[in-house]
Amino acid sequence: MLASSPMEPAMRTLLSPVPFHAGMEQPEADEAETIDALRELFVGMARTVAAAEGHAHRAVHAKGQALLKGRLQIADGLPEELAQGLFAAPGSYEAVVRFSSPPAEQLPDTVSTPRAIALKILGVPGERVAESEEQHTQDFLMVNGPAFTSPGPKGFLRSSKLLAATTERMPRTKAVISAALRGSERLLEAAGGGSGKIKGMGGEPQTHPMGETFFSQVPFRFGPYVAKFCLRPVSATLQSLSGAPVENSEDSQRDAIQEALASGRADLVWELCAQLCRDEQTMPIEDASVEWPQEQSPFIAVATLSVPPQVSWDDVESPGIEDRLAFSPWHALQAHRPLGALNRARRVVMAASRAHRSQHNRCPLHEPLAGA
Repeated sequence: MLASSPMEPAMRTLLSPVPFHAGMEQPEADEAETIDALRELFVGMARTVAAAEGHAHRAVHAKGQALLKGRLQIADGLPEELAQGLFAAPGSYEAVVRFSSPPAEQLPDTVSTPRAIALKILGVPGERVAESEEQHTQDFLMVNGPAFTSPGPKGFLRSSKLLAATTERMPRTKAVISAALRGSERLLEAAGGGSGKIKGMGGEPQTHPMGETFFSQVPFRFGPYVAKFCLRPVSATLQSLSGAPVENSEDSQRDAIQEALASGRADLVWELCAQLCRDEQTMPIEDASVEWPQEQSPFIAVATLSVPPQVSWDDVESPGIEDRLAFSPWHALQAHRPLGALNRARRVVMAASRAHRSQHNRCPLHEPLAGA
């Protein structure tokens, strides 16, 4: 179970967090070649979609399900190990929130795939990573599973080649395959298990996206330490949506999110939590397929994200806003520098995807500013 508070009195004594050191990152000898292959593969998928649809989308998580305005409140009274970087002092920041689903196409939601959420925190001061293309934001990208489907870029490249082979081909067949895979996933869950591979291929159960807990899956600097992040629902409305089924329709996720944000309801609230690395052996940096054991290091709340009632998606306005926005784990403070091979791959692949999208659509990307 996730820890509910940074000051929870019943929490057992934990090991001290491991200080970051350069030896935590161990690039493979041919990592650059693998990342180049991933870049070519994903930009190729984006070009295929752009040629077919006349518009360039993101190379991954292409379908936006909601664009929201919210506010991140940093918790007061955090202990030293958690009061780092963005979370060093209490404060309130404007936030842009994007719900989405992969792959590179604007597929109907009948082809059920994993859910994702991206947070862009605005007006964040502090020293930034040299690779950051935005100078005032801190981004967090998360999906609804605690671990990645492969350890690093090589495994990701192998599975992505299968995805690339089906891009813009036989959408009806994809829907049929997705339904069959969902059936397989339900059988596994009934037996007490679950397959990340099946979900990644399109067997994600058709449940409400706003009842999900989202995970960064990969690690980041956390001041002098290392951490993974999660975003978990805490308000009553969100918790009631955990595991709630949604209808199997073309835009079921967009419709479900808008219903949850219907005017007149209270703010929806999530906790942003950090899980500190407390053991290098059981909490590796380079192997993203390993779920860090929560009995050794629970996720602890460091901030709350509040989203008031609003229109979550406008078919006229939202696509244009999406075209101007870019989310990246490398839009970051130096205190939250991305770590590990998959993050290094994301830096190259996502930058190439952004460049293609901006050039094809003739729409420059814009860094949103607080108060604008």
